[in-house]
Amino acid sequence: MSNAQDILRELGIQGTNAGGSTGSGRWCGPGNAPLLQSINPATGDPIAGIHPCRLPDYERILKDSLEAFQRWRLVPAPKRGEVVRQIGQMLRDKKDPLGTLVSLETGKIKAEGEGEVQEMIDMADLAVGQSRMLYGATMPSERPAHRLSEQWHPLGPVGVITAFNFPVAVWAWNAFLAAIAGDTIVWKPSPKAPLCAIAVQHICNRVMEQQGLSGIFSLFVTDQQSLAETMVQDRRLPLISFTGSVTVGRHVASLVGQRLGRTLLELSGNNAVIVDETADLDLATRAIVFGAVGTAGQRCTTTRRLFVHESRADELIAKLVKGYGQIPIGNPLEPNVLMGPVIDRTAVEAYRQAIEEIKTEGGQILYGGKVLPRAGHFVEPTIVRAHNHWPVVQRETFAPILYVMSFHSLDQAIELQNSVPQGLSSAMFTTNLRHGERFVSAAGSDCGIANINIGTSGAEIGGAFGGEKETGGGREAGSDAWKAYMRRQTNTVNWGTDLPLAQGIKFGSSS
Repeated sequence: MSNAQDILRELGIQGTNAGGSTGSGRWCGPGNAPLLQSINPATGDPIAGIHPCRLPDYERILKDSLEAFQRWRLVPAPKRGEVVRQIGQMLRDKKDPLGTLVSLETGKIKAEGEGEVQEMIDMADLAVGQSRMLYGATMPSERPAHRLSEQWHPLGPVGVITAFNFPVAVWAWNAFLAAIAGDTIVWKPSPKAPLCAIAVQHICNRVMEQQGLSGIFSLFVTDQQSLAETMVQDRRLPLISFTGSVTVGRHVASLVGQRLGRTLLELSGNNAVIVDETADLDLATRAIVFGAVGTAGQRCTTTRRLFVHESRADELIAKLVKGYGQIPIGNPLEPNVLMGPVIDRTAVEAYRQAIEEIKTEGGQILYGGKVLPRAGHFVEPTIVRAHNHWPVVQRETFAPILYVMSFHSLDQAIELQNSVPQGLSSAMFTTNLRHGERFVSAAGSDCGIANINIGTSGAEIGGAFGGEKETGGGREAGSDAWKAYMRRQTNTVNWGTDLPLAQGIKFGSSS
């Protein structure tokens, strides 16, 4: 695409856009709510406007989604997979403009924007295959002439709430699995990245129209907390999948728990890399720099803490400082740029406050530490000598700040890594087999993801993604994550002429 206007036009984005839809020709009206502006974080300039949904819009969207579920759940799963396959194909056709829009709206570099769209494509491929493998199980019955088994049924309309940092991929993790499971999907994207969601909805609408469908994939854009809470509390949505902060995640879990609904929570990460005395430092350096600096430190899997063996600390720090000094910062659409802006002024202020707190604690800033005086929301990637128990290190600051600490034994390193409330991603660099196996054992990392000789970022969709403790316990994407979007049913079939009871219970002469 030659310029931003061409990209927007290619994706169906206009100067002002409706913020709700359940299919082609089924977009919400403009209403009287204030226009929501999508802002380019690299310049601070508006990209386009969105008419956010109102309560009547939400009710219509839910009504359409419920009606569509009644039909969609009866469509054979492989046929549901074919719809997802067609969406995946259209994403292939739109990879360049959609990847550019992700970069434009969130500040990710273009390579990461396109990578996110590729993740959607990969997720579509996985879901298509999974649509033929929604396996139940058959178990031996203790009663003669009985068959005991389980099967999986569609759950219902699913609410998916996503964050700005992965404005399309996280939706795909949820939506494609939910769709092949027989569910319909109501998507509330972050109001900081609504255009990406609108562009994806246009793609879904086109495929649904071709298949004579509507209401399978629906969009609900709002910046009003009250409307978001209406969605979260809605008993018609048996599952709420939420990606965001621990603070909001706790609130979501409480509201859904009050109605005994299901939650799938993907919350904060405070991810660590351990580098032992045997590690390949060149390999570790490359992984740490990408993990800490990629997406301007705004990934839930961003590398935030580094524990390096005391015998290698000075050497590794020198390599990291040199690497940070070679990172071009600027317009994320420029091909040579490796770090773009943080998302908004609030993120800049969080970075600034963290730097001040570090200084107050006595931390040594080894590189960076400054807000850059230019248009947009740019900060320096930062390396800090710190202590693990400091409050600023214990919480997740969504910014490119790396805390470096040394250790003298593997036991100490693992204890330090696990001594935070979060438990998403972790990594260790070592050439010692025993150290590596210890790290991924039950006595090692307490995180949902534990890697050896790769960084904390960049999880493949084939494995289940998610974490423990305050990260929320949810799992998305691969492995058996599809089960979260279905209901399990245990079946017992008596094909004999007697009626034996389980556990050998005798009840009257007929037993």
